[in-house]
Amino acid sequence: MHVLFAHKNYPAQFGHIARYLIDHHDFRCTFISEKPPGKHAGLERLQYKCSGGATEKTHVCSRSFENQIWHSHAVYETLKARPDIQPDLVVGHSGFLSTLYLRELYDCPIINYFEFFYHTQDSDLDFRKDLPAYGMSDLLRARTRNAIFLLDLQNCDRGYSPTEFQRSQLPAEYSEKVVSIFDGIDTNLWKPVEDPNRLIGSWQLPTDKKIITYVSRGMEAMRGFDVFMKIAKRLCDTRDDVLFVVVGEDRVAYGGDLRFTQGTTFKQWVLAQDDYDLERILFLGRIHPQQLVQLFSISDLHFYLTAPFVLSWSMMNALACGATVIGSDTAPVREMITHGDNGLLFDFFDVDAAAEMANEVLDNLGDYQALGKSAEDFVAQSYSLDVCLPRMMDLYRSTGA
Repeated sequence: MHVLFAHKNYPAQFGHIARYLIDHHDFRCTFISEKPPGKHAGLERLQYKCSGGATEKTHVCSRSFENQIWHSHAVYETLKARPDIQPDLVVGHSGFLSTLYLRELYDCPIINYFEFFYHTQDSDLDFRKDLPAYGMSDLLRARTRNAIFLLDLQNCDRGYSPTEFQRSQLPAEYSEKVVSIFDGIDTNLWKPVEDPNRLIGSWQLPTDKKIITYVSRGMEAMRGFDVFMKIAKRLCDTRDDVLFVVVGEDRVAYGGDLRFTQGTTFKQWVLAQDDYDLERILFLGRIHPQQLVQLFSISDLHFYLTAPFVLSWSMMNALACGATVIGSDTAPVREMITHGDNGLLFDFFDVDAAAEMANEVLDNLGDYQALGKSAEDFVAQSYSLDVCLPRMMDLYRSTGA
């Protein structure tokens, strides 16, 4: 069986499943993305190149759609020039591009990966009521951003979303068409390291401090970076035995924080709001996955916050590494963490409750070790690659048939 994967990035969400299909089920896999082309161990990578996109003259509400059309057409043109590629199944990521045009190239089933369908109420857009509200143009734009999803929901034969929460955001009329299958965590990598080295890159973490970690692609309101910093300050002011380690880039990956930060990054804006002891808060930037495994393994407490939005892989990685996780009591986190069983939950906005919970854990680390072990088992049994990839393959095979 020949599967064609379409995504702006590589390997992204499809890297593990492509490798699994090739290595364990003798599938042929082709991957088209914006990344450089090549061949490796049975996987051919094609590169598409966009020749246009939205400009400042494009209506703000249709810019995402304009860019998605350019990407989708570039994928179509690139594959049209390769008539030797005749897949039995197309799998595409809705968001950056659409698989709509591939119907005109291939007489085969199509599966789409649906990551997030936008809503303007009871959603990520209106969750942070403590920050300046999004303007009407932002809300109108959010509704238009669903256009490519709706086209793909109508066009595809089947679809899947990584979590039940993300699936639940899709229009109800498509619920039977889309299933929930997580991407899968590589538990050969993401697992506790025995006697981990406390040297993370060039940072030697002291042995006389309790380590509290926070990890996010970007430092932004969507992932509660500002709330975490308030918690960190509260703990710094009352304890001298803690060190905070923050991993991530000084950028906004999701959301419109720059609309109110007056030309600074969100991190800079947050740090200017209060007096933080930056000698006890280390910002490591991006680090290698193996270093992150080391960090999770020595973390005494890991914080993960998110608005009702896409769940971060970092939280699942922390759980897999046996970290004691305190997460925001929001829908995507509640799906994975059961309070008192494999982690702890607090109200996203309740800094006092989070600090009190953290103090309880830090003062009684032995009493909370069982949470980390339960978290590790939870990921291994329900969300590891060994569990998720066979489910994906069954979806692919049944749809392709």
